[in-house]
Amino acid sequence: MSGQLPVAAEADVRRASVRLIRADGRAFAVVLALNALAAGAGLVGPWLLGRIIDEVRGGAGVSVVDRLALVILGCALTQVLLARAARYVGHRFGERTLARVREEFVERALALPASVVERAGTGDLTARGTADVAMVGTTLRDALPELLICSVQSLFILGAVFAIDPLLGGCGVLGLVGIWFATRWYLRRARTAYLAEGAATSEVAEILGATASGARTVEAFGLQRRRTLASREAIETLRRTRMRTLFLRNVFFPLVETSYAVPVVAVLLMGGALHARGAMSLGAVVAAALYLMQLVDPLDTILNRVEQLQSSSASFARVEGLAQAPRATSSAGSPAPVDDRIDVTDVRYSYDRGGEVLRGVDLTVRPGERLAVVGPSGAGKTTLSRLLAGVDAPSSGSVTVGRVPIVGLDPEQLRRQVVLVTQEHHVFLGTVRDNLLIAEPAATDAELWAALAAVGADDWAGELPDGLDTELGPAGHPTDGSRAQQLALARVVLADPHTLILDEATALLDPTTARHTERALAAVLEGRTVIAIAHRLHTAHDADRVAVMEDGRLTELGTHDDLVAADGAYAALWHSWHGEGRPAG
Repeated sequence: MSGQLPVAAEADVRRASVRLIRADGRAFAVVLALNALAAGAGLVGPWLLGRIIDEVRGGAGVSVVDRLALVILGCALTQVLLARAARYVGHRFGERTLARVREEFVERALALPASVVERAGTGDLTARGTADVAMVGTTLRDALPELLICSVQSLFILGAVFAIDPLLGGCGVLGLVGIWFATRWYLRRARTAYLAEGAATSEVAEILGATASGARTVEAFGLQRRRTLASREAIETLRRTRMRTLFLRNVFFPLVETSYAVPVVAVLLMGGALHARGAMSLGAVVAAALYLMQLVDPLDTILNRVEQLQSSSASFARVEGLAQAPRATSSAGSPAPVDDRIDVTDVRYSYDRGGEVLRGVDLTVRPGERLAVVGPSGAGKTTLSRLLAGVDAPSSGSVTVGRVPIVGLDPEQLRRQVVLVTQEHHVFLGTVRDNLLIAEPAATDAELWAALAAVGADDWAGELPDGLDTELGPAGHPTDGSRAQQLALARVVLADPHTLILDEATALLDPTTARHTERALAAVLEGRTVIAIAHRLHTAHDADRVAVMEDGRLTELGTHDDLVAADGAYAALWHSWHGEGRPAG
């Protein structure tokens, strides 16, 4: 990937967490209250058991023991019911919060400029929107409620030990020092390790996705070995990062497990010494030891969830990082274009890695003109089309429509001005109608059929079992590359922009269908500007003017006949395409 999407800092993640909690603060407060009541009910049992021991040693009868035992049972049942209610409310809080996280992620992803997504790679964005969001959701739904419950329980238990005797409470806390050191060691290393694992996962997804989508290109150019090597390197990096997080867990958990017994032993030794001197009853010592043994379960849950929180925090940092990514500009206050003329003035452009792709290009596209841009591979044709469509901004110079910079237009306004159609296309899950209404939600069935007819797709669409209501996609009617491209072009017809840029948009169609589609589009877009990045030179033949790109420069500009007569670069391309020799003399 040439430019990774940002990752939020720890402070940003904390602020985002607080914001999410405040958004559903009442439910969060109820969770805390129920947890506190459940923890309080759980404290009664060990204290009453200590009372039973002291009562029996003092000569109390069976009736006292039975009465206290019934109270212990009642408190245990109350704790179960309160804890269950706390988990129920906590899960509902988590699901609502997860919905907010998903909605924010989708909004931010849709606001990303196309150039940012392309440079970062779709694998990174996909991994954040699937695995990372799922991890955050699991934490909000499961880990957070349990963490709240166990944290409150742990505080109440330690408070109960201090209430029995401050010295025993101090012994218990000192016995937990080993756990504190182990946790601190782990936390210092875990976030970085999990972030590295997340980045490695995104890299694997990006490489595998790019290899699968470009399988024909890989096969055509014999790149199998190179792509296999790149995949192995990415997988090896992922393996190393996962081994790192596994190592941290293998050190952390054994240390913690062996540390649980330390506070219990410390309290028993100190309590035994105090009891031997008559300074403490046996029941008090037993109650304190039972409290600390009771502390093991919530503390173990907390530490397990802390480990999960490190992974979740790294995932949340990647999800929240989209808030810091560049957004598509929204210049609502910018002036509206005065007309449809497009001016390219001394434009230069360089990608993040590599030299200049465009070098001082000057071009004016008149309203209603049909301009073909031709040239050898790597000449800068596609880059120019992206600048004309406002996908990228020039490194220097300007690209304007109606004297207003294209990149400064609001996205909605930009789409009404210029639409770029490339070889890349997508058939959305749903019906044919659903796929077309994306471009114009208010379109009638007659308008949908007219758009399909304009691009030559009405024949096969009319043969579908349910017509416009036929489901498309893996679970419905399959659409091959040419039909998917025709659906994309039909959406353009419905969008009805004043300028249409075709970057080899019909390359996946067979020559006959492509020519029919291009002519149909030209008829529908009569009076509108059409800029075609020519894949087949018959497109240039039909254009009003032809622009020839070579090595990032605009070297020729004129009509087809004039350029052929000039016997320059375009003439050479034209004669070569027709299989002709260059005319003599």
